[in-house]
Amino acid sequence: MKFDLIIVGAGLAGASLAAALRGSRLKIAVVESQPPARVEGWDSRIYAISPANVDFLTHIGVWQHLDSARLTPVYDMAIHGDAGGRLDFSAYDCGLRELAWIVESGLMQRELWETIKRQHNLTLLCPAHPLGLAVDEKAAVLTLDTGKTLTASLVVAADGARSWVREQVGIAAATTPYEEKGVVANFRCEKPHRNIATQWFRHDGILAWLPLPENRISIVWSAPDALADELVALPPEALCARVAEAGEYTLGALTLETPAAAFPLRLMRVPQPTAPRVALIGDAAHAIHPLSGHGINLGYQDAKALAELIGPLPVWREPGEAALLASYARARAEETRLLQSTTHALNRLFKPDNGLLSGLRNLGLNLTNQIPVVRNALVRYAISGHF
Repeated sequence: MKFDLIIVGAGLAGASLAAALRGSRLKIAVVESQPPARVEGWDSRIYAISPANVDFLTHIGVWQHLDSARLTPVYDMAIHGDAGGRLDFSAYDCGLRELAWIVESGLMQRELWETIKRQHNLTLLCPAHPLGLAVDEKAAVLTLDTGKTLTASLVVAADGARSWVREQVGIAAATTPYEEKGVVANFRCEKPHRNIATQWFRHDGILAWLPLPENRISIVWSAPDALADELVALPPEALCARVAEAGEYTLGALTLETPAAAFPLRLMRVPQPTAPRVALIGDAAHAIHPLSGHGINLGYQDAKALAELIGPLPVWREPGEAALLASYARARAEETRLLQSTTHALNRLFKPDNGLLSGLRNLGLNLTNQIPVVRNALVRYAISGHF
């Protein structure tokens, strides 16, 4: 089976790349082990989608088909330090409609899946697992467990943090464990959240409350492993009390809507997001601390950047050309490095229990909060840029 492009993995990044290429001349294969699962009720895996990526998802025909009753705009954000520091961001003050949109992972995944299933230039191979990958000067050849052999000019690894494709082509990922887990759960609130996202840098981790429809919130508590395990094991009433107390009872009493779950946190860097006839996108290319909520925003921008390079190619050019892959690597280097370095530094800055350091970091928050030009510039850079 001959294609121009093979995408291994139909998660958010891989499926968005496929959808972004729907109007191209490229013949695409997507290899996926299983379709997205149906989630009853509210999905506890939540993302803060930047306006730049709302534009991208709209352009590829996905955003406008999401259930608007399950989308929540963020108009303001309040960041609390561990010793009285505070930093506030307002969409209104910056002349923006919203700072971000809070969206369930499963909601986006299912809509992307339905979109690529209808795509005329795409063959969806599911369920299927890759067994072998061979690359030479002319093509990449992928062998599947179904017995099929696929040939293409370019293979895109969109198969997650433990990427099989990345391993096959010898790209070694450097991983730094944070010895923390991200605890996620959804709650109904006693008081209205007024579309405000709130984040606390605490002595026991970083707690974020993200607004959901109908006066719900989703939390991400980046906590040391032992505390994370303790939180997940708590009975519902005890967990609600613990989270409400940690959030200074900002929204009153909480009622648990989805069970708590936890996933390990780590920083993952790769020396290069490309190899001959292979490109990495999404979690296969990078992993960052969730304190900024930008993980999937990076993945969507990977897909956008690659689609803009290979989508308009004339018939006499191939998407796996070395020059195109080098362009993709350059296009994604600065943003990825900046976000990884910033989130890693913030995590390290607020982690030590040191009185002098605590005073300095909280002073920094307060000083930034008192200079609107600097504060609003930070917001505009994040919103109008690529993350």
